[in-house]
Amino acid sequence: MERLVTIKSSRYGMDIHLAPEVSFDILLEDLQAKFRSGARFFKGAQMAVSFSGRPLNRTEEEQILDIITDTTGVDIVCIIEHDDKNEIMYKSAVEQTLLNMQKRDGQFYRGTLKKRQILESDSSIVILGDVEPGARVAAKGNIIIVGALYGAVHAGASGDRDAYIVALSMQPKELRIGDIEAKRQIIYQESLSIQGPKIAVVDGRRIYLDPLTD
Repeated sequence: MERLVTIKSSRYGMDIHLAPEVSFDILLEDLQAKFRSGARFFKGAQMAVSFSGRPLNRTEEEQILDIITDTTGVDIVCIIEHDDKNEIMYKSAVEQTLLNMQKRDGQFYRGTLKKRQILESDSSIVILGDVEPGARVAAKGNIIIVGALYGAVHAGASGDRDAYIVALSMQPKELRIGDIEAKRQIIYQESLSIQGPKIAVVDGRRIYLDPLTD
């Protein structure tokens, strides 16, 4: 017989597998019992969570997250959606930003930024979605986009040239790090030559693109 709830952990967080043919209320009861019995192992941890086994709506996700945080004290920093194409990007983003979250200087934004939307942060920020043309993001720290970048971004907005920008696809309208602005055509050409997630960094007086992973 298939288990109602299976919890697997990794260095990036935990995956919660939910039996597909069982009432959601029954799954919640089993989930709560499991986390109560293992609360001492999770208390105070910071992690990302992913769900598998059955589709969940936003209300169901929130019910599960409430049980986890109320029962164990775990700090859920984001929900990772299963997507084989973006798996490397998700893991890299979560791994890098969890370090910032431990210092309490990182933020998450879940959703796509559309035309004329502006997102600003006094720290580093991870965007779980796209930055569409006409949208703008500015952060004093790093900017990690778990999606496509087409709008304008400014990392290290307080003048930090050591900041970086990461995106799965990078064809920005405007890209700045510290006081350095990238030449749009060069960034576009470099982006086309790199497969997979990309990272933009400052080297000297110019911004370069590199693969995020080897």
